[in-house]
Amino acid sequence: MMETYVCLDDLHFFAYHGVASQETMVGNEYILSLRLKTDITRAMETDDVADTLNYAEIYQAIKDEMAIPSKLLEYVGGRIVRRLFRDFPTLEYIDLKLSKRNPPMGADIASAGVEIHCGKGDTGILLHS
Repeated sequence: MMETYVCLDDLHFFAYHGVASQETMVGNEYILSLRLKTDITRAMETDDVADTLNYAEIYQAIKDEMAIPSKLLEYVGGRIVRRLFRDFPTLEYIDLKLSKRNPPMGADIASAGVEIHCGKGDTGILLHS
């Protein structure tokens, strides 16, 4: 059985997420990558964007969610996952990685972040909108 995915790698955003008040005033750079399981076999035959997930629409949904300031990356990631499952009904599974570059924690670190791996039928996070 063939499995097919749409991927968006290393999307860069400037946003205002963080627990410290400095982070919500100054902002920071964030990097997000997605691996979206969906059936693209029809698009492989038709060459029609209507038969796949549209990268531009996915990006706009993520951009909208990244623009809403939040304390935790876990919360931002959860919002993005819920939004994508809601807006793109053919989406079956999401692998999401969201990282904050050079977080203010007194360490020499490139980034810190979260990963979320979930299917459309998973309970918990997806039940709340």
